[in-house]
Amino acid sequence: MARKPSAGLPSPPPERSARDFFPERKTLATLERAAKRCRGCDLYRNATQTVFGSGPKHARVVLVGEQPGNDEDLAGEPFIGPAGRLLDEALQAAGISRADAYVTNVVKHFKWEPRGKRRLHSKPSAREIAACSPWLGEELAQLKPAVLVCLGATAAQALLGRSFKLLANRGKVLPTTLAEHAVATVHPSSVLRAPDSESRAQARRDLIRDLKVVARLLG
Repeated sequence: MARKPSAGLPSPPPERSARDFFPERKTLATLERAAKRCRGCDLYRNATQTVFGSGPKHARVVLVGEQPGNDEDLAGEPFIGPAGRLLDEALQAAGISRADAYVTNVVKHFKWEPRGKRRLHSKPSAREIAACSPWLGEELAQLKPAVLVCLGATAAQALLGRSFKLLANRGKVLPTTLAEHAVATVHPSSVLRAPDSESRAQARRDLIRDLKVVARLLG
């Protein structure tokens, strides 16, 4: 039997983190309300709003990405933009209902940099990930998922350890202390960034293949 790793969510920094804004009584609903007031790092200053997780409180599968994008920041809902639509299609093709899944991100505010009139994604720092990680930790504690799905390298390294190699381990069933099982795969946005239609089609097939591993674990 594989030994469960000690690596999990990063420890929040001592000076300030999401933990300072936790409600006294913790449920998904109270956590979501409290997260709207979070000032655990400075990302809130340029974001429209906090984007908390979404899905049923008895979800058996939790999918975790890096951070909300531009569409999610404006709407206040995770995975509703082009990457979210691709994720919906891939889940359906793998035999997993999006309605049965909880989707969230490691970081709850959109980090961006201006490019003309556009707001382009900027990768969150290790300090920002650590400061925000208590929200995700409490989401997982409330949900107790059967399968945790890490979407992309940032989520995988935040949840499975900083040395985790995504391309070497994608689609494998991995031990974790955060759920019964974990599976890592690429973020749907990486499929959209593939350079041509043939590459995008192959990347989409590979994503579906990884999610079929999740479907088998869910039975």
